[in-house]
This record gives sequence, C-alpha cells and structure tokens, in this order.
Amino acid sequence: MKKIIAFCGIICYECPAFIATKNDNDIERKKVAEQWSKEFNAEIKPEDINCNGCLSKTEPLFSHCKVCEIRFCGLEKGIKNCAYCDEFACEKLNKFFEFLPSAKIILKKIREDR
Repeated sequence: MKKIIAFCGIICYECPAFIATKNDNDIERKKVAEQWSKEFNAEIKPEDINCNGCLSKTEPLFSHCKVCEIRFCGLEKGIKNCAYCDEFACEKLNKFFEFLPSAKIILKKIREDR
C-alpha cells in the first residue's frame, strides 16, 4: 500500500479508520468508533469510520477531516503535507503536535530529507 502522509503527519495507512475503509470491515468500524468515542470523549458512530485519507479531495473522509483546519490549509496551499510548508510549524500544527508528538517527528524527517 502506498504510504500516505496526512498534512499533519499522521500516516494514513496506519490509521484504523483508513484500514477499516480499505478493508470494508464493519466489525472494525464498530471497534474503532467505540474506542475513539471513549478516547476522545465524543460520540463517534461506526458509519463515521470511513476515510480515504485526508489528502483525498473526495468522500469518504473521517468526520474530523471534514472540519480540520490543518487539512484545509494544506489543500489551499496545494502542498503534499505540512513538511513542505514555508510556515512549518505553525500554531495550528504545534497545537496538534501536543496531542500526537509522533506526527512532528515524521514531518521533521520529511523536511530533512527533501
């Protein structure tokens, strides 16, 4: 599977929503919805667990991807991901890194290698 790195540094092909979508696996969708509902203190339904990756310009997208400021910014700038942005790392991205520090490592490595 092609390695897809989201604008924020998440590796899409490792994301449970992406995997459940690609495998069209309703059991996994239910498990992920339950887990994320608890983890993020939100109501996430199995039908929300559908995503082709945030770089996709078409549906399906996980519900958060549809409102993600980082994704909107990356799409507007037409960049591969935030590692290619002249403003790396912006305030939005740094706030996200507090939640998922591994994404910062991934994007920094991409910046170093380009």
